[in-house]
Amino acid sequence: MAAADFPTMTTAEIRSAFLKFFEDRGCKLFPSSSLIPDDPSLLLANAGMNQFKAYYQGSKTMREIGATSCQKCVRTNDIDIIGSDGRHASFFEMLGNFSFGGVSKEQACAWALELSTEVFHLPIERLYFTVFTDDDETFEIWRKLGVEESHISRLGEDDNFWAAGPTGPCGPCSEIYYDQGEDVGCGRPDCAPGCDCDRFLEYWNLVFTQFDRQEDGSMPELPHRNLDTGMGLERMSAIMQHKSSFYDSDIMQGLIRLGEEISGVTYVGDDYTGPSRSLRIIADHARSVDFMISDGILPGNEGRGYVLRRLLRRAVFHGRLIGIEGAFLTRFIDRVNELMGDAYPELVKNAALVKGIVSAEEERFSNTLGNGRVYLDEALAKLGDGETLDGASAFMLHDTFGFPIDLTVEIAEGTGHAVDIDGFNREMEAQRERARANVKGDAWGSFNNIWSELADTLPATEFCGYDADDLEGARVLAIVRDGERVNAAHAGVDVEIVLDRTSFYAEMGGQVGDTGSLHADGVEVSISDTKGKGGLYAHVAHVETGELHEGDVVTTCVDHHRRELLRRNHTATHLLDAALKEVLGDHVNQAGSLVTPDHLRFDFTHFDALSAEQLHAVEDLVNREIFAAKPVVTIEMGIDEAKAAGAVALFGEKYGERVRVVSVGEEEQPFSRELCGGTHARNTAEIGLFRITTESSTGSNVRRIEAVASEGAIAYLDERARILADTALELKCRVDEVPARLSSLQDTLRATEQKLKAALTGGSSDAISQAIDSAADMGAYKLVIAELKGLEAADLRNVWDTIRQKVTGPVACVLATVTSKGQPALLAGATDEAVSAGFKAGDVIKKIAPLVGGGGGGRPTMAQAGGKNPAGIADALAAARAELGA
Repeated sequence: MAAADFPTMTTAEIRSAFLKFFEDRGCKLFPSSSLIPDDPSLLLANAGMNQFKAYYQGSKTMREIGATSCQKCVRTNDIDIIGSDGRHASFFEMLGNFSFGGVSKEQACAWALELSTEVFHLPIERLYFTVFTDDDETFEIWRKLGVEESHISRLGEDDNFWAAGPTGPCGPCSEIYYDQGEDVGCGRPDCAPGCDCDRFLEYWNLVFTQFDRQEDGSMPELPHRNLDTGMGLERMSAIMQHKSSFYDSDIMQGLIRLGEEISGVTYVGDDYTGPSRSLRIIADHARSVDFMISDGILPGNEGRGYVLRRLLRRAVFHGRLIGIEGAFLTRFIDRVNELMGDAYPELVKNAALVKGIVSAEEERFSNTLGNGRVYLDEALAKLGDGETLDGASAFMLHDTFGFPIDLTVEIAEGTGHAVDIDGFNREMEAQRERARANVKGDAWGSFNNIWSELADTLPATEFCGYDADDLEGARVLAIVRDGERVNAAHAGVDVEIVLDRTSFYAEMGGQVGDTGSLHADGVEVSISDTKGKGGLYAHVAHVETGELHEGDVVTTCVDHHRRELLRRNHTATHLLDAALKEVLGDHVNQAGSLVTPDHLRFDFTHFDALSAEQLHAVEDLVNREIFAAKPVVTIEMGIDEAKAAGAVALFGEKYGERVRVVSVGEEEQPFSRELCGGTHARNTAEIGLFRITTESSTGSNVRRIEAVASEGAIAYLDERARILADTALELKCRVDEVPARLSSLQDTLRATEQKLKAALTGGSSDAISQAIDSAADMGAYKLVIAELKGLEAADLRNVWDTIRQKVTGPVACVLATVTSKGQPALLAGATDEAVSAGFKAGDVIKKIAPLVGGGGGGRPTMAQAGGKNPAGIADALAAARAELGA
């Protein structure tokens, strides 16, 4: 293809030109939504239309004729293909134009052609168009716009018809393809759009959602036709930069060149195997990892966290394949931020956090990758040509070495072996197919509820409770009972009530909802909770007396004492956040919180358990601010002004144009300044006292602190004092003598345990003597196989020493025990003579360890293993007897 056919454009220029084109034509520009979708039926944002579902269904309306956006997306259903061609990726940007009755099909097609040929200057003779088989309307639209009939083809339902599910919204699609030339095609004379080769590259899909498919198969028209168009930015970048693969376009080449620099290997654009494939995989996965963590997703073993973890670990594995030793992924994070940070400033803002999490996760996987690869290579070496790797071995790699199943499959297939996925799934049970579970349930049903309708028709609830707990003159706008709107509610009925104004704070930002009561003439209503419903406050209520109607005017009365405790605990949470940042570093970000009247809980990103010294430092900083009696200052300002003032925004949260900024102290740079809509103490002195009660892990790279303040702190200290006094009473000493008394008791206990261990593992042990008496005579050596009770894993070595001392001549053993933690432990040992006779301790352990859910190995004379399934000990010892012929 000649470069003179059309001008070259960078990815950033294409993104900007597309959005400006549709914004100039009256479409509202929307920012990309988070990769964590609002729709609970979706695992990850995977299409531009995700954030517009409520508009498509008519439960929300838009003043503008349509919308446009550039949506960041992640899909991993084709993870095994990524890197093996020039089209597939896990992360991609989808440029979109959407309309909900405001743009006709004719206009949408005309705009698509205009943008393609007059803005991007693509030669029309290189463009091909497909329509649904019987969509004569769209066929005729393209023809009237000047497209030759020879460039319009019809494809079936699999290619050119979209549906939300078996029933519901659906409609035909029309796709636009760019002809990259015969030199990148399959060479068949019938090659055309829809062919699996790379010649015809689909870059734009126009979906005309116009029907409502019924259970009987009929498809009446929707009340208004919807439009959902999507242009893949990566594919368009390849076209506009005269490349046949988007991996050869500017952004991906920036990442691939970094891979070449780190590894020393050379990228070959038309080589889809070996090092070039690995470089593509690392470049693609690095983008996904950076964007996912920046949007608040953390590595884990479930859902989104598992998707992130498998992408990150697959990138590490392919780094090792091309010779990269040591940590390297954070360098890719830096390069992604350089290339895409202007368009997505959240990448730069969260860079320290992302790099810290990536470093910790990469180190964790690197520590097990080598051993796991040895285990897998040995398992594959034992298979005959074409044999399948069993599911138990695949599960062992996942459970013990952290290998995602698709990584095991990829390695196994590289040696000509399949993996028993059904067997793996039986072992995994609850984790079955989570890597491919992109949709849970009805992708549209969650938007069809009364609260979506009410949020679109009623004004947002005005919260008036920052300065007062009671409010007169609030009007009842709606009453909801069992998911349906009703006009009235009589005594004894449970309902949810929407008011125009309220002093009740709805649960959000970690702070639980207020409780209290509503009063009107002859009506008493108790409120047990308050919840946010898309801008509306739902007062969870029980009508005590009288009858409440829509339109009634009520007085709202919040439980004053409970509200005061919530104020204090919420401010204490802000102080805790600021103290953690000061003690641990700026990588600390809130990952969840809970503020109740009794206690507070704060989850935050960090990579290690906090030491006692760090916890004391955090606690002291919070109490320092409390004792300083600093005023808590609240100001409303624009979001940009708030960020410029240093206000801390919640990680992964989206904010409106106007925000509430809460500062502890009146200094220009106060100890704490956060964006927050919650209720707070008026002065830190109101909090009184702060104490951390526990610090723990909630998953990889996330720590949790639970704490108490105010009355909760006093109650906590009183309870601790009572426990200490009761302990002193039991120990028959004074309170100040408790530590010394406990130390003395521990010394006595250790001495007693040592005597017991000596009795269990030494020459006087009856259990060992019985095991020796039952030893099998293997001809060249004696074989002791036994399960021994009450021992730890380390004690088995002492038992083996005792057996060698008590048995005359060559001897070997296979021993098992269940430790005090309920975990199985195995040991195999042999004298040199027994090894010469054929006993190999390491081989025996590798054979039987999976039966107790573990792994291990060692030398021919000594090998050990741990596990997770103590019930498998009998089977493991039986397998040892069978293996050794005893």
